[in-house]
Amino acid sequence: MAEHPSGTVTFLFTDIEGSTKLWEHHPEAMRLALARHDDLLRAAIEGGGGYVFKTVGDAFCAAFWTAQDGLAAALAAQRALLAEPWGETGPIRVRMALHTGATEERDGDYFGPPVNRVARLLSAGHGGQTLVSGPTAELLRDHLNDGIRLRDMGECRLKDLVRPERVFQVLAPDLADTFPALKTLDSRPNNLPVQPTALIGREREAAAAAALLRQADVRLLTFTGPGGTGKTRLSLQVAADLLDDFADGVFFVPLAPISDPALVASTIAGVLGVKEAPGQALDAGLKAFVHDKQLLLVLDNFEQVVPAAPLVAAMLAGSPGLKALVTSREVLRVYGERDFPVPPLALPDPHRLPPLEQLTQYEAVRLFITRAQAVKADFQVTNDNAPAVAEICARLDGLPLAIELAAARSRLLPPQALLTRLTSRLKLLTGGGRDLPARQQTLRGAVDWSYDLLEPGEQALFARLALFVGGCTFEAAEAVCNAAGDLEVDVLDGLAALVDKSLLRQSEDAEGEPCFLMLETIREYALERLDATGYAPSGRQAHAAYYLALAEQAASELQGPEQARWMARLEREHDNLRAALAWALDQGDAEIGVRMGAALWSFWLT
Repeated sequence: MAEHPSGTVTFLFTDIEGSTKLWEHHPEAMRLALARHDDLLRAAIEGGGGYVFKTVGDAFCAAFWTAQDGLAAALAAQRALLAEPWGETGPIRVRMALHTGATEERDGDYFGPPVNRVARLLSAGHGGQTLVSGPTAELLRDHLNDGIRLRDMGECRLKDLVRPERVFQVLAPDLADTFPALKTLDSRPNNLPVQPTALIGREREAAAAAALLRQADVRLLTFTGPGGTGKTRLSLQVAADLLDDFADGVFFVPLAPISDPALVASTIAGVLGVKEAPGQALDAGLKAFVHDKQLLLVLDNFEQVVPAAPLVAAMLAGSPGLKALVTSREVLRVYGERDFPVPPLALPDPHRLPPLEQLTQYEAVRLFITRAQAVKADFQVTNDNAPAVAEICARLDGLPLAIELAAARSRLLPPQALLTRLTSRLKLLTGGGRDLPARQQTLRGAVDWSYDLLEPGEQALFARLALFVGGCTFEAAEAVCNAAGDLEVDVLDGLAALVDKSLLRQSEDAEGEPCFLMLETIREYALERLDATGYAPSGRQAHAAYYLALAEQAASELQGPEQARWMARLEREHDNLRAALAWALDQGDAEIGVRMGAALWSFWLT
């Protein structure tokens, strides 16, 4: 064709189901079958006006100007595959997926979220099945003929962990229409959280980590690296990719809220739903539960509880089907552990920039652009600002958290102004602690700079919010952060400003109430600021008083008709309740400790 599809493109991705086993059992026949498969696919795609821009093994990636052309090519390919006499290998079954979106074409290849989305859609299908995304289905609705229909499969959580996708199966009179359930996040037990944005880059790391965990002799894989490298987000994606490999599910265990290694067993048990049995230690109950399971545990932020590593080792030793993916700033140092250092995002050389159209091949730049466009929709990289964007990413060592903090300022400051301010802040840190990793110093510089952009009242609120463990509600923030009425900013306005400036994350609880959470790295920085302000002693006392009052209010409610709601609230606030109790013990405040224990005993017992 004269030119490759561009702008809004319909993608067709395909691959052969069960090709690994076919190669193992019929290597010679598969060589011939694969060559024939390639001929059939290429003829159907190119005959339908499509462009094959990539082949990987038995997988085809093609682009079309229209959704109708993409669907026609997919149907032609499925029919040709069905009619072919395959011989020794038996039928070659190919799964296919179609998705439409705006994308970037460069050097004959395509980049952008639609490419990732169609790949995830393909992974949900089965051999012989053709799936279509919601956007593509809308384009096809008025152009279906010859008995072709779209079966609505409902909203499905694809393995990219972002929003659910409405998925449709293509039905044709001469093709199979009955298949097993789609292989989505809903197909296996899991608690993997939906992510607000798609993972940018990390394809190589995700594929390498998944391949390691599929090896029989790799039972424990630890993602290591400094704060802000994106270990948690990468671990979630790898877990999603591996969902089909673990019959009993994949479970994410957040350890950031705890610092006592003795609480690791109860935290894992809470996620898995394991109850402590009379006369049996919880550790033993956990080992018995996982003994015959095929499970993947994702243990996040383990560096705070490294002394609990023997528990993980013991669980793995007693369960041949159990594997663990750990994120930590240091290795666990147990037998059989595989260390997987998570590198920074790929960076361009700011002194030897590639052409503008190639700049987004670098993950760090792509992340900066995506996050900048989230706060300033018309943000674009131009020949004028490209050097500054590349320099910003380089100065931040390609660390995702630092880049996101910088990009969030793009609403007010263009890249050159960002770079000027960022440069001055990094210079201030050259005399910092030499025992800290260089990247941690750079991350500290990014957070320090973001802190300096706050108004004085916002700075005070930011520091005081570090008192909360695992987040807080607006009511809690108002009671604890402004206990003396000395805060220079309205708490609600301040929370909104901190959310806008990417120093807080906002979510909603089950009742629709807003909750505010700091990234753990940000909270570490805020705790240092808290100690410097002198507010920490009175703030911790206010924190303990608030959660004591909450616990005593809950004690009366747990006996009434609102029991379930209050149980859920105490569960959400458990980390803050623990922190308040720990402070009371450290201060020797027996009254708070006893009253809180008396109020919470029935909750703990349940």
